Amino acid sequence: MDPCPFIRLTISNLALKIPIASKPPTPSLIHPSSSSPCICKIKLNKKNFPTHITQIPFIDPTQPDPLTPTQPITFDLTKTDLNNFTSKLSIFKTTQLLLKVSIFMGRVGSSCGLSSGKLLGKVVVPLDLNGSDCKTTTFHNGWVSFGGDKNSNKSTQFHLNVKSEPDPRFVFEFEGEPVLSPQVFQIQGSLRQPVFTCKFSFRSNTAADRSNQRSRSLQSEQGGPRGWLSSFGSDRERPGKERKGWSVTVHDLSGSPVAAASMVTPFVASPGSDRVSRSNPGCWLILRPSDGTWKPWGRLEAWRERGAHDGLGYRFELIPDSAAAGIVLAESTLSSSKGGKFVIDLGSGNGLGGSGRKSNVASPGCSPRGSGDYGYGLWPYCAYKGFVMGATVDGEKHGRMKKGMTVEVSVNHVTCTEDAAAFVALSAAIDLSVDACRLFSQKLRKELCQASQDLL
Repeated sequence: MDPCPFIRLTISNLALKIPIASKPPTPSLIHPSSSSPCICKIKLNKKNFPTHITQIPFIDPTQPDPLTPTQPITFDLTKTDLNNFTSKLSIFKTTQLLLKVSIFMGRVGSSCGLSSGKLLGKVVVPLDLNGSDCKTTTFHNGWVSFGGDKNSNKSTQFHLNVKSEPDPRFVFEFEGEPVLSPQVFQIQGSLRQPVFTCKFSFRSNTAADRSNQRSRSLQSEQGGPRGWLSSFGSDRERPGKERKGWSVTVHDLSGSPVAAASMVTPFVASPGSDRVSRSNPGCWLILRPSDGTWKPWGRLEAWRERGAHDGLGYRFELIPDSAAAGIVLAESTLSSSKGGKFVIDLGSGNGLGGSGRKSNVASPGCSPRGSGDYGYGLWPYCAYKGFVMGATVDGEKHGRMKKGMTVEVSVNHVTCTEDAAAFVALSAAIDLSVDACRLFSQKLRKELCQASQDLL
């Protein structure tokens, strides 16, 4: 089946020039060498799209334009969105899409500076998306003047680049929760075709397994402190209850296993607490078949965040073939109660987790920040540039009413069945992590408890 058409709208190369005469009395508020106090709010004039807030680099108007590349802000549009934006409501009114940018000056506070910041101006860019699913279109690239005399040197200038480009994706849908061993369908428009089956199980934990796991862990510790084997099947003895041994195997339609997610580090409450802490997270390995055995492809850690926004924290690392240390591709937070969207996106500076709150990191954990290409010339960023995958995750409040996940994977990252299956297994792991990180004062469903365990 063909992939589903998606459009990626990118806003990048943001910069601000304020004329000397209009600078505030306090020089420290605007200075090229300090952190920028100028921010902007970027949104579309349609509902159901997020509003992004980001800082804007300040450029000295007395100097040439040394534009520093900034991480882009992105919006993802489906074919349905495109049809809605390009169709007419009536002969008098259309649903034309507009990009609206509000620029503020002021120190960033508890509300991202919007409560105390001064509105400098607004910029509106019309977007004609006809044909955008087939070609790259640049809607604006350059400076926009506002305030004062727009034809004089006393106006404030804002620089931005706005473009759209086709970003086709394979879309998969779980028929039910991973714990129920569902089928997985590929979606293309109104067509649904089964492509995988998932099998949830409890991994055996025999004495022989534990001995082998300790041996592998010891070998890793001798080779380096951050080796992925140091936590593979680790048998950490802890008092109290723990959630461990969960596994999801993905099979193709012939019944052959093509990917797996295995909980290799138990989810255990930190001492004196009923939650899995960030300092001691549970861990999954995402595995792919290779030469008759399983080969680690990725590592997912998950924990329960504290604070006002009680959430599921996660970190996903890619495991290189030739290196011991994982390479962070995603780190953020989902709402534990409401859920959200797990996203791997190396082409976006949105800095948002699935819950809509700010992520713990604004760029991949090991990418060289401040460089022109954000590390995209280095492996794996050259291979994983841009949108990689996204998966919807239901939260705890859905209970037994949880729907099957929808998973989007960029066509650039799927060259074979095993590629797609690995992302499906990763999606199952993040969904099950919501249950694994449930407070230990709450009970789990019987499907998630081994027969020999008490219901937690």
